[in-house]
Amino acid sequence: MDNKIKILVVGDVCGRFKQLFQRLESINKKSGPFEILLCVGNFFSDSDKQNEELIAYKNACKTISVPTYILGPTSEILNKNYQVNECGEICTNLSYLGKRGLYSLSSGVKIAYVSGREKPPEDQQCEAAYYFTKDDIIAVRNLCFVNKSSASDYRGIDILLTSQGPYGLDEQELNSSKLVSFLCKEIKPRYHFHGLSKKYKEPAPFRLPADQTTQLELCTRVISLAAVGNENKEKYIYALSLTPVHRIRVLDLIQKTTNELKCPFADINYKDVNITKEEKSDKQQYFYDMETSNNQGNHRKLGKNPLKKPRIMKVDQEICWFCLSCPDVEKHLIITIGEHFYLALAKGPVNDYHILILSITHIPAASQITNDEEWEELLNFKDALRKFFKDQQQVVCFTERNYKSSHLQINCFGIDAGYSWKISHAFEDKAEEFELKFENLKDLNSPQMLPSQGPYFVAELSDDTILITRQMKHFPLHFARDVFCSPNLLNCEEKTDWRDCKLEKAREVELVQNFREKFSKYDFTN
Repeated sequence: MDNKIKILVVGDVCGRFKQLFQRLESINKKSGPFEILLCVGNFFSDSDKQNEELIAYKNACKTISVPTYILGPTSEILNKNYQVNECGEICTNLSYLGKRGLYSLSSGVKIAYVSGREKPPEDQQCEAAYYFTKDDIIAVRNLCFVNKSSASDYRGIDILLTSQGPYGLDEQELNSSKLVSFLCKEIKPRYHFHGLSKKYKEPAPFRLPADQTTQLELCTRVISLAAVGNENKEKYIYALSLTPVHRIRVLDLIQKTTNELKCPFADINYKDVNITKEEKSDKQQYFYDMETSNNQGNHRKLGKNPLKKPRIMKVDQEICWFCLSCPDVEKHLIITIGEHFYLALAKGPVNDYHILILSITHIPAASQITNDEEWEELLNFKDALRKFFKDQQQVVCFTERNYKSSHLQINCFGIDAGYSWKISHAFEDKAEEFELKFENLKDLNSPQMLPSQGPYFVAELSDDTILITRQMKHFPLHFARDVFCSPNLLNCEEKTDWRDCKLEKAREVELVQNFREKFSKYDFTN
């Protein structure tokens, strides 16, 4: 029972933030703690006045007691409310998941999601953010399959979130999608939650037949949630206590109940949504062709073994700003590229030598590195940077925040060597200011030295001290910058928030070129 993960799911909020978060706090105190709250349907209201309830939370006058993640807009009028930072954060403990993807909790629970409405035939030329297409559905499906090496290994995922409901369960339901039905049938979630219907419905579970993805007949429960504050007082918030699917015995997965329905998706004709036979069977390659080269990253250098099995991906690399396969990655910030990691100028740097070490493919945190070659290259980059900064009469410190950051990012802060003795004192001062407690790590020679589950912050100081904390509730996102921008070190407190010191692209290009030239003799990737 200790392995049960507590999760809450809520239907359409429609701007009733105060009512939701008060209810959330009450449930969390009574039955929690809950790891996460997931919102399906419309989080914001069409009314700007109604949405003003969120201002108190954005200004930190009120707090959200459980980390909350929401789906995207379902109409043009709602799209304007999605003003987020680089981490998808709207305010503390409230984040936008994105248009589509696969989100993995530290507990191992996997959550697939697709935001918005299915693009109607008459709007095929429209590129609105609130529509999803067949390509989005296929991309999410492929993410769920990509980390499995055999058909018998696939057990489905834990949760699927969609704005629209699946077609086939209720023929009277106008607000349903065949593409959503196809995705549910393919990835086989244990729970599928959706909003927009404004009604609470929880029909009997049904069993998805065995196919090319798995030899198991897996059970799915599709649940529609009502809107917060609905007049009929229908259920709008749902509590789950589940064990991640990969930890469940196969016998328990296939155990049938007496009230199961016939699978409603088995006989659906998908031709009118352009799902071809090839696309239905395309998933085979994710089980039987895992030894082929990774064609997603054409700008990645090939290693000595280009046929090596690709890393398990946790989210859609096409929408992660730091994955090199993302079309939106800012390539002009890149300094050098290795086999598994690359160096880049930090966005909004605290000084000219503020550098990031980032993984080429999607790794959430250093603790999730499983390949010895990857860890060795990470250490090589750190050693090369130490030598570089030493020759500049500086010392370097490395920090990683595995909290509200979906991609491995290691900040490298260079400080004049004469100030090195002040660094530990600066950390102590800021830890006291934010009421944080740090522990000392004896060494950091493997990812096993880091917490395997849950968030953390770790700092490697220039005197070989390694500080770590798992006290991450309300952890200040700019803590490392707070330390190094303090008057005792860089004395640039105005640069604590990267958004306040963003540079023009021409200046960024100049800094990258300057660092690349000076670093060239230490660069082992050439």
